[in-house]
Amino acid sequence: MRSRPTMSDIAGIVGVHVSTVSRALDPKTCHLISPEIVAKVGEVAAKLGFRPNAAGASLRTNRSRTIGIVVPDITDPVFPPMIRGVEDVLSERGYAVVLANTDGDEAREAEVVASMLARSVDGLALASSRYEDKLIPRIGDVPVVTVFRETTKPVAPCVVFDENCGIRHALTHLVSLGHRRIANIAGPRTISTGYSRWEAFERHRREMKLPLDKRLVVFADGFNEQEGERCAETLLARTSDFTAILCANDRLAVGVIDVLKRYGLRCPDDVSVTGFNDMPYAGRFVPALTTVRVQQYKAGWEAARLLLDAIETGPGRRGKPARIVLPVELVVRGSTQQVASKAPPRTRRRLAAAR
Repeated sequence: MRSRPTMSDIAGIVGVHVSTVSRALDPKTCHLISPEIVAKVGEVAAKLGFRPNAAGASLRTNRSRTIGIVVPDITDPVFPPMIRGVEDVLSERGYAVVLANTDGDEAREAEVVASMLARSVDGLALASSRYEDKLIPRIGDVPVVTVFRETTKPVAPCVVFDENCGIRHALTHLVSLGHRRIANIAGPRTISTGYSRWEAFERHRREMKLPLDKRLVVFADGFNEQEGERCAETLLARTSDFTAILCANDRLAVGVIDVLKRYGLRCPDDVSVTGFNDMPYAGRFVPALTTVRVQQYKAGWEAARLLLDAIETGPGRRGKPARIVLPVELVVRGSTQQVASKAPPRTRRRLAAAR
C-alpha cells in the first residue's frame, strides 16, 4: 500500500526545511514565506495528494495558553527583569511563555516570529522591533505588543520609557558640573531607543546652548560593550576636546570606560561618563555608573497586561493601540564629577603620551 505523503516528502522535493513547508501550508503563517516558495510548496503538495492532519489543524485553532517573548540579545542584563514582569502577570492567568533571541537580526526575528505563530502562540511581546517595522503588520490577528521599543507608525500597543526626560536629566546633570564639551555615543537610529535618545540629546544640547561639533557624536551599530569600545576609539581619533561622554545605554558606557583606561584617561577625573537603563550591578562598576534608571520589571508587567486585554477583546474590536510611557530617574554615582578647569588640555597630554 502506498504510504501517505508527508511534509518531509514535500520539503525534500522543494529543497526547504519541514518547518518552512508547515508555514507555507498554514493560512496563518504563509504570508511570512516568500510567494514563490508558497506557490512551489502548494504545487508539490497538490501533485502528491497531500492532506493536512485534520485533528492537528483542529488543535491549532484553540488557544495554546502560551505567549512568545522575543528579545534582541538574551545576554543583555536589562531583559531578564522585563521577562520576569511578563511571566509574573501571565502565570496568574495560566499562561506560559516561550522565549527567543534574534541577535538583533531582522531575518532572524522574522523566522522566530513565524516559528512561534506556527505553534499557535496567543500573543507576542516584541523587544526586538525596528523603528521602521515591516514585520508587525504581517503578523495578522495575533495580538502583539512592543516593549522597550516602539515603531514610527502605531501598529501595535507599546510600553516605552520617557527617553526625552532621561536624556535631559543626564545632560542637565553634566552641565551643572561645569561640562560644556559633551560627547554623545548614540545608539542605532534604526531602533526607537537609539533614535529617540539621540534626538533628545540634540534638542537639549541646543536648548542649553552647548557647542555644535559633529566630531563629538558617534553612532553605535548596537547596544553592547564592543560597540562602546569602537565608538570611543573613533571619538578619540577625531578629537580630545571634551570633558564628558553621554552614552545611549549602560553597556556602551562600560565599553567607553574600558577604552579611556587603555589611553590612560581616568573616569571621572579626566572624563565623566553617563549611561542609560541602570542595568543590574551598574552600581558596582568601578567607578559606579551614573545613569538613567528605567523600570524594566514594570515594562514587562504592563506589556503582559496589554496582551491579555487584546486577547480577551479579540480581533476586529481593538481600538487605537495604547502607548504607555514609564517615568525615569537619574541615579548619580561615581562616574561623573565637577569638571576640572583645564581638563581638555590635560586630556590631550594624556592621549599624546598614550600614543
